[in-house]
Amino acid sequence: MNKDEYIAHRAEDGRIQTVKAHLEKTAELSEGFAAAFGAAECGRLVGLIHDIGKYSRPFQRRIADPEHAPRTDHSTAGALEAWRQKLAPAAFAVAGHHTGLPDYGSRQDTADKSTLAGRLRRQVPDCSAWRQEVTLPQVSMPSYLGQDNFTDSFFTRMLYSCLVDADFLDTEAFMQGHQPRGEYAPLSVLLDRLTAKTDRWLNADTGSVLNRSRNDILRACIDHGKQWPCGLYTLTVPTGGGKTTSSLAFALHHAIANQMQRVIYVIPYTSIIDQTVDVFQGILGEENVLGHYGEAAFRQKEPEDLTPEEYRQLLAAENWDAPLIVTTAVQFFESLYGNRSSRCRKLHNIANSVVIFDEAQTLPLPYLRPCAAAIAQLVEHYGVTAVLCTATQPALGSLFAELAPGLQMQEICPGGAALYLTLRRNHVKDLGSLSVEALTLRLCAHQQVLCVVNRRKTAQQIYTGLPKDGGSFCLTTLLCAADRRAKLVEIRERLKAGLPCRVVSTSLIEAGVDVDFPVAYREVAGLDSLLQTAGRCNREGRETDPTRRPVYLFVLEDVVPPKMLEPQITALRAAQRECGELDLPDAIAYYFQTLYRVKGTEAMDKKRIMDAFLRGWEGVQFPFAAVARAFELIESPTRTVYLPVDAGNPLCKQLQAGQRSRTLYRKLGPYSVEVYQEQYEALYRVGALEPVDERSAVLTALTWYDRETGLKSDAQGGQGLFCD
Repeated sequence: MNKDEYIAHRAEDGRIQTVKAHLEKTAELSEGFAAAFGAAECGRLVGLIHDIGKYSRPFQRRIADPEHAPRTDHSTAGALEAWRQKLAPAAFAVAGHHTGLPDYGSRQDTADKSTLAGRLRRQVPDCSAWRQEVTLPQVSMPSYLGQDNFTDSFFTRMLYSCLVDADFLDTEAFMQGHQPRGEYAPLSVLLDRLTAKTDRWLNADTGSVLNRSRNDILRACIDHGKQWPCGLYTLTVPTGGGKTTSSLAFALHHAIANQMQRVIYVIPYTSIIDQTVDVFQGILGEENVLGHYGEAAFRQKEPEDLTPEEYRQLLAAENWDAPLIVTTAVQFFESLYGNRSSRCRKLHNIANSVVIFDEAQTLPLPYLRPCAAAIAQLVEHYGVTAVLCTATQPALGSLFAELAPGLQMQEICPGGAALYLTLRRNHVKDLGSLSVEALTLRLCAHQQVLCVVNRRKTAQQIYTGLPKDGGSFCLTTLLCAADRRAKLVEIRERLKAGLPCRVVSTSLIEAGVDVDFPVAYREVAGLDSLLQTAGRCNREGRETDPTRRPVYLFVLEDVVPPKMLEPQITALRAAQRECGELDLPDAIAYYFQTLYRVKGTEAMDKKRIMDAFLRGWEGVQFPFAAVARAFELIESPTRTVYLPVDAGNPLCKQLQAGQRSRTLYRKLGPYSVEVYQEQYEALYRVGALEPVDERSAVLTALTWYDRETGLKSDAQGGQGLFCD
């Protein structure tokens, strides 16, 4: 067999790509990706060795006659070579470039195990011909490796990302005969477009205290973005202070000043990601902003039905090579702790980027330590600037000081309590205990009012007592997303027109939803929830006297708060006793410090993710696969009910006919409701459901779904929706 006959890929039109050509191109790409975090040589190495197993005769027989020759393992050979060179991260990356990063396992693992330790014991076919064509570089690993297993595991995953993305890109380009990825405007052009908009605000002669304060915040973000080095920052701005546009200004100025490659926005809730994407696309151009979330348009179609622009977005979502990414906390952190190539391809493009964590207080407490540890790794070793952006800044300084003692958090927008007092647009008043009936009567007395409660059942109960004049609304996750969106449009229109508008909602309306009520009520919960509700009251500052815009805190008689909220309520009451005024930074800091103390350190890493890498997990070292399975940012013991309403009707029929595809499930997302097990079983017993798999069903009796209040239910709950 001549060396020119070693084939890596064969296209449908008969073209062939040699193994040597594929290794060299993959190495070139991987080297460039890893250079972003100082590991160019290691990136080149994994690219050169990842497919050396294809030099074996069994693989060449397979590619010549795929219908008759058996499959052969072509990944282990490269992993063995990396292991011989004492380059463990490279061995993991190469071993998993098709099947996912494996657990290391233990030294006792035998060759039949899928762990790296097991695979390193396998006898692989002779592929030594690679040495005639490939020259490996001398590799020196980054100096920060070898200090602890968590840091090493993080580097391994980033190196893996470089390899799998380079492998995919080169294979994609060869198979399609071209590179189907478009060009984007440089960050400097995006900044020019943003500046054209913000200059109009900064140069406007306005007497509004609110607009003057917003401009001060914007100027601070611009000035500090230009001047400050990469690092860990907070942007603490009262609700309504314009933090979305100001944080974008900081990010673009900062990225250009520090020669960074992109901006990534990490957003927690489905209820606000659409509006953020729309705002950014309106300023920067639709083609330059990738919204990577479940209901993005390009994820709702089969690939053959996509427009050229949607297809480009689909490709960009695979590896985040667009200049501005708007994604979800679930997508971001589950990718950072993932082990599959589909999740990890994008990771290397986080390096050398500005990452804005919007509504940072929503980082789930059971995963707070691993999330903070990931942020610290990105800032310390991967050239990332991280910005924790919120009106209710969580007190994470001590946690970051523990995880990364060399990092110093710095606030972008000075002002503290003075800024909060200047931008205060309402005042909190504690009503004490109220019966459901008394609360309902109070709501009926207002023409426009927002009331946020903790349970979906409570919201439905209160709604039944509100006037049926077309101006009453019930917003919970028992309504499908399509109906919630339609109601929010109507709510905004009625508020703007001065028409009656009484809304009772669960917390899904709190974080970032752009509505403006003259008065609000909030059932006792965490302080962050209370202040987020307050952010929907006099949001635009039309009433200059905050005492005329009350936000009422209340406890419902005979309604026991959800057990999961007990620590938050304890911390709220402690802040109330200690600080008095709850809407100032000192009270917010005291609240979070108390909450973390009440919950305890172990509650911040419920699944022991950190221990899994630092000390091993159930005897398994470097448990990449095990952690990926365990790390679920939003754990929901629910089942999905699909609703045959509006555009969901034909989609449900496809599901009932046995059609199954990821695209179909994504299209059905806006027409689905998550229910708890007992409600699911109750609906099934009365014959209202047709199961389609173990976790979901189609609602066949629409009498059980009310377009005003949602799925009829006795189940409890009502936290804000996250998405992936």
